[in-house]
Amino acid sequence: MGWAATNPTHRKVRDEWGTLVLQCCIIINITMKLKLRPVGTSTGLVLPKEMLTRMKVRKDDMLFAVETPDGYLLTPYDPEVDMQLEKGRKLIRKYREAFRALAK
Repeated sequence: MGWAATNPTHRKVRDEWGTLVLQCCIIINITMKLKLRPVGTSTGLVLPKEMLTRMKVRKDDMLFAVETPDGYLLTPYDPEVDMQLEKGRKLIRKYREAFRALAK
């Protein structure tokens, strides 16, 4: 496993009370070698225990491979569920008063 920190970016901003605050953003890229192994007539991917821990997943959990412009993103979060949640949030915002009346 290897890792590299990109150049940190700094910027000065004011918080809600007008105090000047220095924000720093450091992006750490961690690289791990993954081994492809034959599993019957298919191919399996072996994930290191540290990666599973960082992703907060265990044996038999579902992972999703999402295609991005930079390649594939391996995530435990279902993008379909995310879209459904966003649609629900829009619906709640649109009918906020009706939901408040129903909650009484």
